[in-house]
Amino acid sequence: MNAPTSATQAKDRLYSQLAGSINRMARAVGRTADLCEQLQYDLHAMQMFAGLDAAKFMTVVAQLNAEVDEQDATK
Repeated sequence: MNAPTSATQAKDRLYSQLAGSINRMARAVGRTADLCEQLQYDLHAMQMFAGLDAAKFMTVVAQLNAEVDEQDATK
């Protein structure tokens, strides 16, 4: 059997480095997908919160307008 040459060893080392880089990239892509999913969830929660907050604001404004109308009517 032939002993591996330095070129073969260099090729094997580079393939090993490439495999490590691909594994790290795969983990980073998975983490990015998880973060995107969490961002989508958070944005939906913010949308719901903004809608509820706007409804509360509109209710308070309507009540204040009714009070102002009542005050104007008594004048």
